[in-house]
Amino acid sequence: MDGTDHYRDLSIKCELNIFTLYRKRIDSSEKCARIKKKRILDTRDLSKVDKTAESRFICFAFLFIMRIKRREMNMFDVVIIGAGVTGSAIAREISRYKLKACVIEKEEDVCNETSKANSAIIHAGFDAVPGTMKAKLNVMGNAMMDRIAEELDIPFKRNGSLVVCTKEQDPEGLQVLMERGKKNGVPGLQILDREALIEKEPNLADDVTCALWAPTGGIVCPFHMTMGYAENAYENGVRFFLNTKVEKLEKTGEGFKVQVHHADTGVDETIETKLIVNAAGVYADEINNQLSDRKLHITARKGEYMLLDKTVGDYVKSTIFQLPSKMGKGVLVTPTVHGNLLVGPTAVNVEDKGAVNTTMDGLDQIARVSSHSVKNVPLRQVITSFAGLRAHEDGDDFVIGESADVKGLINAAGIESPGLSSAPAIGVTVAELVRDLLNAEEKSDFNPVRHGILDPDTLSLEERNQLIKENPAYGNIICRCEMITEGEILDAIHRPLGARSLDGVKRRTRAGMGRCQSGFCSPKVMEILEREVPMPVDQIGKNGVGSEFIVGENKELEDE
Repeated sequence: MDGTDHYRDLSIKCELNIFTLYRKRIDSSEKCARIKKKRILDTRDLSKVDKTAESRFICFAFLFIMRIKRREMNMFDVVIIGAGVTGSAIAREISRYKLKACVIEKEEDVCNETSKANSAIIHAGFDAVPGTMKAKLNVMGNAMMDRIAEELDIPFKRNGSLVVCTKEQDPEGLQVLMERGKKNGVPGLQILDREALIEKEPNLADDVTCALWAPTGGIVCPFHMTMGYAENAYENGVRFFLNTKVEKLEKTGEGFKVQVHHADTGVDETIETKLIVNAAGVYADEINNQLSDRKLHITARKGEYMLLDKTVGDYVKSTIFQLPSKMGKGVLVTPTVHGNLLVGPTAVNVEDKGAVNTTMDGLDQIARVSSHSVKNVPLRQVITSFAGLRAHEDGDDFVIGESADVKGLINAAGIESPGLSSAPAIGVTVAELVRDLLNAEEKSDFNPVRHGILDPDTLSLEERNQLIKENPAYGNIICRCEMITEGEILDAIHRPLGARSLDGVKRRTRAGMGRCQSGFCSPKVMEILEREVPMPVDQIGKNGVGSEFIVGENKELEDE
């Protein structure tokens, strides 16, 4: 919580407390007047009446001033709805300009829905149809990634990608992809025969005959990418309202009124803004359709994945795709930037936009279909499975730009694959549109650099020993699977938009992402959160409000 958020909450509490005290004083004064009617002309009693009137005036004057200040604090140039990678990238790019902006996110943390559960791939850009927003922004975003990774201090690697063709498939499909990629401006594309493929990837399936090679394809950490964007936006002045759900949108003469509910405090309030940027993921159609007669329809498309242990993280070096279908790019096998192996996803349309459960049928499909491209995938090394939702819009393209019938409503909707790859370009595109609509000037003090959480593994032995000497917390291992130290967890909690849940710590540090999946380290992480935030242990959850672990006490121990 930043200083402004604290001031806003404090002002609400002050209003309630002042009103309560004022009410008590008035009640007391009325009671006193009833009991002492005969002494009402006494000088001392007149003095009390005068003081009561004076207090009443001061109270109402203070309340009036506080409400004005709260209204000023809740007036923005731009409100961004959604703190996934798209909304966070837009927020960061908007923070380059002299604008008052905020991000509203219904979840307890950034990167808490689609952006946390995907393939973690930076696509080269050969799959999208030329001329579409997907094609343009994918290639543009891919080209920006090296600079973004350096500025935001996030892990990113260009490992290249292969789209494989088997004996049962027509290799003409690879030619189509290559020609499409060339039209989109993807560099370095070439088709490799089996001999060249096996030299590059010896674990390809026996039926693979040839493949399209794209050297600009890459892998990234979607958690760190989203958090890097969000933290940098925050440091450059963008406010974040987490645990805050948009309840109602209203068009006004000057812009919009956004009615929100803060789940963590139970407070409802109204935020006013000149522009709205709709980056609400699978819920972007609901946001748009509250205001616009040009309706959007987004289908939640579920993809299930299996994550394998680091001991088999080098089973393939490139990202291995299968020839794509109308439902997506098929089941892939890829290394991750953290050294695991990822297999998936499925592609199933679901009505429930909260359906992120895995299924036996889905996981069986991953195991079966992945064998078409990679042989003997070591699935006995699976350490966890998960599912995510993609926001598929009926038009099968990104919907980006100002609404044709609602001035000031800017959509960044239908951001499915290649959304992660396109996020840097979407951020710039939307921010430039906002700049032009509001005639905004660039800041002279914009800082594009964000420093990530220190990874002690990147230090030499001498440097690490010196770090532990200066800060012993870096010598206390909390997560044994991933070798994550207390120092890293402290950094995750105390940095901008710091962690407030076990998942928040996990996504920032990887504490709990190893073989035991937080079975051993979660109690220690909870103790650190309780001490450092600080927050009551019974309010610490896996993933925010409603996911608390502690539900009661079975006994109390007296202090000895």
